[in-house]
Amino acid sequence: MKLLPDTSRRHAIKRLIAITSIASGTLWISACGRKLPKAAAIPPGATVLALGDSLTQGVGATAGQAYPTLLAERTGWKVVNAGISGETSSQIAARLPELLQTHQPALVILCAGGNDWLRRNSAQAAQAEIARMLQLCKSQGVPVLLVAVPELNLTAALTGRMKDHPVYETLAKAEKVPLLADAWSEVLGDDALRSDQVHANAAGYARFTELLAARLKASGFLPS
Repeated sequence: MKLLPDTSRRHAIKRLIAITSIASGTLWISACGRKLPKAAAIPPGATVLALGDSLTQGVGATAGQAYPTLLAERTGWKVVNAGISGETSSQIAARLPELLQTHQPALVILCAGGNDWLRRNSAQAAQAEIARMLQLCKSQGVPVLLVAVPELNLTAALTGRMKDHPVYETLAKAEKVPLLADAWSEVLGDDALRSDQVHANAAGYARFTELLAARLKASGFLPS
């Protein structure tokens, strides 16, 4: 094999280092979520759609203690509680087109998948349904905040060690949407914040709302 002259080899090595550095930097920026630009702030009075299952509906507390109600009080937004207990991601996805048409929201807060994990439904199928919802919102120019849910299995519930299901981070990166991570894992992993093994109590929904509001501010949706 013919060796390159010293100057050519040095140039090739420098080029390789530069390319590697750029690639590494791009991966690091992507992993840190810095590629997403800040969203436009949503003004008071705007409609926000809170879409999901029992954690959105507020099971385990009164209607006035569910997080959509608390978020509305905190922000001045008109937050539509579109949570229905027991629904899987496919059932939630089936409701989304009509909800978008009816409410014309300025933002969708999407929290889906918990019942899929409880029922041991296909994670791949649930991920596809959530991706479809994200893509539908984006196609209509509606921004989305994706909310991660822990892997709600009996072992996690009994030990109190909750961890977000990995599909949410994958989805957020693939669809380039902001993600609220670890909020439900924190709430549902704390006995003092739960009404039962898989639902929050009033204090839990209040804590979740605090974490959600902080993420909304960091994403630009909620003015600081």
